[in-house]
Amino acid sequence: MSSLVPDVSIVIAAYNAADTIERAIESALAQVNVTVEVIVADDCSSDDTVERVLAIKDPRVHLIALDKNKGPGGARNAAIAAAKGRWIAVLDSDDVFKPMRLFHMLERAKEAGAQIVVDNLDVIDLDNNCRTMFLEEALAQRGQIDLANFIASNILFRSEHNFGYMKPVFERDFLRSKGLQFDESLRIGEDYLLLASALAEGGRCAIVPTAGYVYYIRAGSISRVLHLHHVDAMLAADRGFLQRYPLQGEALAAQKKRTVSLHEAHAFISLINSLKARSISGAIKAALTNPRALRHLRMPIMIRLRRLLKGRPQTRTSPSLTTGGTQAPLHKG
Repeated sequence: MSSLVPDVSIVIAAYNAADTIERAIESALAQVNVTVEVIVADDCSSDDTVERVLAIKDPRVHLIALDKNKGPGGARNAAIAAAKGRWIAVLDSDDVFKPMRLFHMLERAKEAGAQIVVDNLDVIDLDNNCRTMFLEEALAQRGQIDLANFIASNILFRSEHNFGYMKPVFERDFLRSKGLQFDESLRIGEDYLLLASALAEGGRCAIVPTAGYVYYIRAGSISRVLHLHHVDAMLAADRGFLQRYPLQGEALAAQKKRTVSLHEAHAFISLINSLKARSISGAIKAALTNPRALRHLRMPIMIRLRRLLKGRPQTRTSPSLTTGGTQAPLHKG
């Protein structure tokens, strides 16, 4: 890699992303008024993702080919370990950056003295319709995100979208000084845990209210159901988070509600699994374990699907914990 220090290292975890990886890389290279490097960590793709990356003859693009599948967190960690940029930006292999995104985010960081910056998102649906995820006025008024508000936003069943969907840009020295990286044991929620940990470490998170990240919804998302072992992993990760960061006040109150929602989700998934298997005894047991799970059966089916599914393709994961949905190897890329 070049000896020059780029403003931003853009890390892309890729798994079977041949259809979209070139578009993602091109959007990263097209950033205006900032210098970048693009580090693609291929997570043992079985398609021609690697060949497509190697075909891009730009010295700013670097490929790391992992020797075993590590999932999204592990692939991103490998890319971050090789990064030289002052800032780290994560780009999923089927999404794109708008050209001025990183410039706006770095300017906002400088203005706010922030170590973390997030921005709004444009969502492109299956019919190529575009909508902005959050109201710009509301984000502009908020200005920053603290730990209590971030945790509260990531309580399951509470809303269709939450701050977990946002794609943070981190100051690299801050991550390294705090020993922060993606939790490789998680295949869902690794993004949430990293940002929550960064906030718990005292990181200041500023908001750019305009949309600079383009989030694509692709076919196949309905099949990506959240499984019990994913909820178990998130509960375990949250327990580790609480051991490392004893919370107080509003942050602790929000965490307690989040934990309740995870247990509720576990019971609801158990209930649905039992109903699908026509196991009356299993359904009764799940309902008795957490009666609150029954209330979600009253929700219209499509609303429930939108909230319990990621709304993302089979090769994608999302930081949002209001939704579920994923499958092995659980990699958005």
